[in-house]
Amino acid sequence: MNLFTSLLTRVKSYVGPRDLPTGTSFQDGFERQAAPIPIVQTRWFQADLEAAVVTSTTGSMRLPGALCRALRRDGMISGVLSTRTEGLVQLPVRFSGPDDELVNALSLDFRSVFPSAELALLSGDGRVLGVGVGEFVKIDGSLPVLRRLDPEFLEYRWSEDRWYYQSIHGVEPVNPGDGRWVLHCPGGAVQPWTHGLWPALGRAYIAKEHGFFLRENFANTLANAARIAVAPAGSTDVEAFSFMQKVVNWSVNTVYMLRQGWDLKLLESQGRGYEVFQDIIKTSNEEIIVTIAGQLVTTTGGAGFSNAAIHSTIRSDLIQSDADALAETLNTQAIPVWANERFGAAAVSNSPRAAWDTTPPKDMNQHAIAANTAAGAAKAWDELLKEARKRVNVVELSRRYGVPIEDLKEAE
Repeated sequence: MNLFTSLLTRVKSYVGPRDLPTGTSFQDGFERQAAPIPIVQTRWFQADLEAAVVTSTTGSMRLPGALCRALRRDGMISGVLSTRTEGLVQLPVRFSGPDDELVNALSLDFRSVFPSAELALLSGDGRVLGVGVGEFVKIDGSLPVLRRLDPEFLEYRWSEDRWYYQSIHGVEPVNPGDGRWVLHCPGGAVQPWTHGLWPALGRAYIAKEHGFFLRENFANTLANAARIAVAPAGSTDVEAFSFMQKVVNWSVNTVYMLRQGWDLKLLESQGRGYEVFQDIIKTSNEEIIVTIAGQLVTTTGGAGFSNAAIHSTIRSDLIQSDADALAETLNTQAIPVWANERFGAAAVSNSPRAAWDTTPPKDMNQHAIAANTAAGAAKAWDELLKEARKRVNVVELSRRYGVPIEDLKEAE
């Protein structure tokens, strides 16, 4: 980007929409596919987890990010995590703001500009790794769309107190809210990776993986009974060897006719070593569930289990925490970019806000019943207070129960 183009872009950011990427590449040379091809590690050891913890203190997310990608290959982790993240982004979204036109426009554009799949991945990165990253890309004839990037290429430089991203074009500074970058840090502003779930999940995942393969090895080695061919004392070596060959070739529905003195036996292993591996897998699964869902009973279907909805599976305070963190990231770094592109720079100061409604359906029903009961009680209290020339403050009552009201003249 030359000096003139850079100056023009800065001026336009104050008077009109910013120049964001168009088509398959950015104006200043950055391509849509910013992340390089990741290196896949299929087998992890506890020593690898320790190395990831040590390297993360330097600000490098390479090993922790690669481990987080491996964690999603586990069925238990993938299932429970998707309930927490995808279940969250599918909850109703409420929009508010000083400008009704912007609020209505955001409600129409939200799902297309911020795809649910990308938000779920970004939220998952934020909780598991402690930090997630995304960028806006622009499709021809459309508004810019948020895309999640692989966080393993993030790097925090302590000396600069700044994040960088290792792209295919080199190391790029991450400037959250600049029209391109979105940095999601539910783990906090300082060392967010230390508050992620990946150390606990990594330990359980690695133990479970090794327990699984050891159990498979046990099954392949000792699960099948050993075949014993018994030859009579008077048989020749040729006869005994021939009989043994027939036993070796034993297949499905094999039939043997044995004369007196000849015999076939099966020797089965009485060892119960496989139970150790089974216990490792079970314990690891329980640790995974508690780490992600915050509870065990309703996830595994024990006492108190009702259904598979997010409110009954994931602890309610975790749902609210995820919703608040993701909404804060969008409201401060992403929705202003949408307002700038949709209505121009003047609309940024009035950009609306989004928030997920995490109220469980059961609580909403109870709240509605309580509000109706309070309304009926207010009428009764008005009759009782007439003699004292008092009345119930219905405005305060409606505020407490979240009932929107407006002036009759404005309504007409």
